[in-house]
Amino acid sequence: MTTIERPDEETVRYAMRIAEELGCAYAPRRRDTIRGLMRAKPEAADGVLAAGPEGLKFSQRDEPPLFYHPSMAFIRAKRLREGGYDAMAHAAGAKPGDAVLDCTAGLGSDALVFSVAVGAEGRVTALEASPLLHLIVREGMRTYQTELPDINEAMRRIQHIKAEHLAYLRSLPDKSYDIVYFDPMFTKPVMASASLMPLRTVAEDSALTQEAVMEARRVARRAVMLKDHRDSKEFERLGFIRPRRTANAVAYGVITLR
Repeated sequence: MTTIERPDEETVRYAMRIAEELGCAYAPRRRDTIRGLMRAKPEAADGVLAAGPEGLKFSQRDEPPLFYHPSMAFIRAKRLREGGYDAMAHAAGAKPGDAVLDCTAGLGSDALVFSVAVGAEGRVTALEASPLLHLIVREGMRTYQTELPDINEAMRRIQHIKAEHLAYLRSLPDKSYDIVYFDPMFTKPVMASASLMPLRTVAEDSALTQEAVMEARRVARRAVMLKDHRDSKEFERLGFIRPRRTANAVAYGVITLR
């Protein structure tokens, strides 16, 4: 853990708090480059996390840096707030006031779109099992500024929890969320999504289990939803119905509850 170059005292204190939360070593930046820290510090073998006013940036050898940016989620959220169509929100039947549990938050893109869809009267909980990814996205959403105040507010409303989704689902009472959503690492990667490549090095990468889907069915009031590649066999294996098939590489499956 370190900081940007020439940090102020507040940034140093922030970096030290994050290092304590993550349980990693803190190294003052001084005049070192990130690559220099990687070479000089044995404890930086996995990478260097740098804190700055705009959040956290994780650097590894031979990988693009990982940091929070809404990317395409901002375009989707903007379209949705203007009354446009979003395939995920439509398939889930998300509406103002809904409670949504995103079990595999990743970079938080879908959580942001859900937060816009359910509005200030709804709630979105985003679970992430990777401690590093959880921190990067939580802190990024806390500080990132777009030119649209209502989308900034939608980011801030999301509740971020570091948890493995099956354990968390087991802890919840019956019918405590309207929608439970899964977006595990695709079994067949969409290689055009270059912005997601650094994610694969830090995210938890395990297949969704039947038990997790059963728990999700217990917790959800209306729908359990899975996002995966259109050619994935996971929809059939886990009992999800695809409402419609398109040429898009990304597909959604839904279990509708009565």
